[in-house]
Amino acid sequence: MTKIIQRSQHPDAALALQESGLSPLMARLLAARGLERAQQIRANLSDLLAPQTLTNNTSMAKLLADAIAADKALLVIGDYDADGATATAVAVKGLRAFGARVDFLVPNRFEYGYGLTPEIVALAATRKPDVIITVDNGIASVDGVEAANALGLQVLITDHHLPGQVTPAATCIINPNQHGCQFASKHLAGVGVIFYALLALRAELRLRGAYLSQPEPNLTELLDLVALGTVADLVKLDDNNRILVEQGLRRIRAAACSQGILALLRVSGRQAQACNAQDLGFYVGPRLNAAGRLDDMSLGIRCLLAESEAEANGMAQQLQDLNLERRNIEADMQESANVSLDGIKVADQYAISLYQAEWHQGVIGILASRIKERYHRPVIAFADAGDGVLKGSGRSIAGLHLRDALDALSKQQPSLILKFGGHAMAAGLSIKRDDFAAFVTGFEAVVRGLISEADLQAVLEVDGNLSAAEMNFTTAQQLETQVWGQGFAPPLFFDEFSVRSQRLLADKHLKLSLALTSDARGLEWDAIYFNRTELLDGTIQAVYQLQTNSYNGNQKVQLNLRYVAQANSHD
Repeated sequence: MTKIIQRSQHPDAALALQESGLSPLMARLLAARGLERAQQIRANLSDLLAPQTLTNNTSMAKLLADAIAADKALLVIGDYDADGATATAVAVKGLRAFGARVDFLVPNRFEYGYGLTPEIVALAATRKPDVIITVDNGIASVDGVEAANALGLQVLITDHHLPGQVTPAATCIINPNQHGCQFASKHLAGVGVIFYALLALRAELRLRGAYLSQPEPNLTELLDLVALGTVADLVKLDDNNRILVEQGLRRIRAAACSQGILALLRVSGRQAQACNAQDLGFYVGPRLNAAGRLDDMSLGIRCLLAESEAEANGMAQQLQDLNLERRNIEADMQESANVSLDGIKVADQYAISLYQAEWHQGVIGILASRIKERYHRPVIAFADAGDGVLKGSGRSIAGLHLRDALDALSKQQPSLILKFGGHAMAAGLSIKRDDFAAFVTGFEAVVRGLISEADLQAVLEVDGNLSAAEMNFTTAQQLETQVWGQGFAPPLFFDEFSVRSQRLLADKHLKLSLALTSDARGLEWDAIYFNRTELLDGTIQAVYQLQTNSYNGNQKVQLNLRYVAQANSHD
């Protein structure tokens, strides 16, 4: 059973925000998410953290400026997810705007694995670069940097992942999470880090007099890409990241953005002029990610770099087709995973580790996420990577730092995990196929030592209820235009309703008409409960999002139900 808890209220902060001009509802919601000052809601670029406060960023800028002045060949090596793709596109577009000779290379995940491996360095060397610039990877690439150094290639690392015990011997590293970095935001995505590198580079070139007779590159033109990568990578939307996302969304809504993003919105059936963070996370990001999951992320990067609408549309359609293929693969994998789980008493376990030989490497992360959502346990799904090796992708729950858990297991059994890396909520690893059973046992033991049984209960934080007067289209619009996301959760409301009517849509979604039991007027609201086929009884307690719904030119408010309990059974 899911536990419903009321989000903490901060009346003094809410009053201060209200006095700055916010509605009482918005003031209450933002105060409950830690905002206290009007400055935190302005989303002005002038409020961004200073680029020079990112450790080594000034040194990185000087090295890049020197490389551009010497007409050196720069090669950007990115990661194969949406953050890596947007970071690569930002690096290429930004560096070209500064006059650099730059190209990009993204490793095929199935051939070269993750990051700057010695194998990808050998491939990169065939391009004859002078300088390798990593984006969204590199902090763990000790062997790869060593291989590049041996070839006389300069390596500049831009990354945001947690470092290991050994730091690569790169010429320069910028990473808000590297040891000793005092940058005030530890939550920059990979795309945010390279954007900060470009800000510092512009400042360095300004000092060198590069713009005395010509205009400076306008780096705000890259913020749509920064917003997409930041949202898609599920990094915490702290004050700094919310500014980056909000500014990027403004550009998208004005169509002053990448043709690739506009094309991906079109194939997703979304309107650019109404684009919000959820559109980037749930529609654009997955289609971009499909290239890296099933094929080659170069397609996604080329789409983001496309200069014409026609070119972008063609590649966006290819990405749409790949995403449909990914969905079909995922559905098959979920079905086989459910069969496996039927033979396991999940309630007795603290963690779930699964492997099937036919599973697709590029989709195991999504599978792990789906199983985690269903059972509220940390999940690692493995696929066969060949040569007797399994690759795993894990997703965690609040309370368990997944990378730290894998690190603890690795220290207990040094030969068990071949390599690993990641964050608190998501991580990847490789093990020997023959060690799968030992991993299952060892990981379960580590997780049991780090979390309690109480952590295994799903919790939904809600923001109280809405009055009937607040449940209108204007309120829904206000909520949708605000930047919500990881660490800054979209508002969820909770109330009791009577079910006036209900029917199935497409045999998998429940469409309802609901009335507040507390409203004597009997007003009704449209509601949708996705992926629910079982009909509901007369009175329910529901957790919901207030959303707009436009259909056939009609604009209405809609309740998106996220959790439902019968009125008499709620805990």
